[in-house]
Amino acid sequence: MAVYALAFVFFTVDLAKRASLAPEPVAATAATGQLTAARGGTTTLERTETVTTRKRGRFERAGFALTVIAWLLHLGGAVLRGLANGYVPWSNMFEFSLMMSLIVVLVFLVIQFWLDLGYLGAYITGAALIVLGIGTTNFYVDVTPLAVPLQSVWLVIHVFVAILGTSFFALGAGLSLLQLLQSRREASGKTGGFLSTVPDADKLETLAYRVIVIGFVFWTFTLIAGAIWAERAWGRYWGWDTKEVWTFIIWTIYAGYIHARATRGWRGTRSAVLSLIGFGAVIFNYTVVNLFMKGLHAYSGL
Repeated sequence: MAVYALAFVFFTVDLAKRASLAPEPVAATAATGQLTAARGGTTTLERTETVTTRKRGRFERAGFALTVIAWLLHLGGAVLRGLANGYVPWSNMFEFSLMMSLIVVLVFLVIQFWLDLGYLGAYITGAALIVLGIGTTNFYVDVTPLAVPLQSVWLVIHVFVAILGTSFFALGAGLSLLQLLQSRREASGKTGGFLSTVPDADKLETLAYRVIVIGFVFWTFTLIAGAIWAERAWGRYWGWDTKEVWTFIIWTIYAGYIHARATRGWRGTRSAVLSLIGFGAVIFNYTVVNLFMKGLHAYSGL
């Protein structure tokens, strides 16, 4: 957590440095037409664009280096917890917090091989820090024997895929939030600031959509695997248990998001808001449902 906190500081300083960048005017010749002068000459129209170009700064590089170090320490903690348990470390809320934050950071680091998402560094490390902090202070439980219904291979499959889906939804929510900020900036006509160094709102929306589609595939498999496991453990595929219902609600929200964007032309602010509502439902499912609602999925360990 201390190393994640340092990474968060460096990423935040990088955002502050981005905000101080002055846009560089770049002259671009546009073949928009020609004006015929009175003497028979031609004049080519030119337009001036404002573009902010930047290279990855030292604070961002330091933030990434510290994030990798923190992730390796994080991985070590998860492996040691699993060895202490004698089974996979995601059978209660503390362990789920440990693994979810681990996978979120891993997804963020892996995507860097294809896309530069350095502008989300503060969001990812801050989220990992919050989840780990809450998990270790409020959800921590000692190693205990695994409950009988959890003694199944489906614990490995079902919960791990749910963690993957949650991680991609978290990344998509960050992109959607940034999309809303960028849309507001573009509508106001403002220039400069750290938002001038990130992709435009349309590209952020496309990235969020692609990430959420991947998360939706994992979540669909989570729903199916959960039903199969329920039949093995309790003799029925579906029983309207609170956790089952909220898993389906989350699936429905994201299915609506994908359908509306693909077929109904929901773009811009509406799609971003629906993405954030979906992730809000994920957080509600993880916290309120696990802590305060009764059901067969009472495995928080608290």
